[in-house]
Amino acid sequence: MLREEMKKSRETNAYRRMEAVALRGEGKKNKEIGSLTGFHPDWVSKLVSRFRCGGLQALAEDGRQGGNHQNLTDEQEKALLKEFYETAVAGQVITPADIKKRYDELLGRETAPTFIYAVLQRNEWRKVMPSKRHRIRTNLRLIPISITE
Repeated sequence: MLREEMKKSRETNAYRRMEAVALRGEGKKNKEIGSLTGFHPDWVSKLVSRFRCGGLQALAEDGRQGGNHQNLTDEQEKALLKEFYETAVAGQVITPADIKKRYDELLGRETAPTFIYAVLQRNEWRKVMPSKRHRIRTNLRLIPISITE
C-alpha cells in the first residue's frame, strides 16, 4: 500500500519520507535506512511513529509552517508610512518609536520593539540624518572675493 502511494507522490520530500517508512516495514534497521535515504536514524524512528499515529497524511506534510509575518497589508503599511513621509518632508524629525506607536494603534495590540524595523526595511525606508559637518564646508572669510568690471 505504501509503495503504491509512493508512485503517486509528486513531492520529492514526501516520497523520501514514505520510502523510509516502507523500508522500515520491510525489516531494515534505522542505520541502513539512514544510509539509503540520507535521513538520520533518529528521524527515521520519528517518521515511523508519525505514520503509525497519522497515516499517510502525516508523511505527506512536512510539518513546517512558514508564511508572511505581516500584520497589515502592503497598502495599509504604505498608507501609514505616507503619513510620516509627509511629516518628514515638512522638516520634522520622525523616529521608529513614533511609527511603532502609530502601527500598534492601527493593529490594536502591542508588537515587538524591533518589529517596526522589518516594516521599514520591507518598504525600503532608510535612516537619513543631517550631518554635523558638511563635506564641502565653506568659510566666507577664506574665500577671496574678486570683483571684475
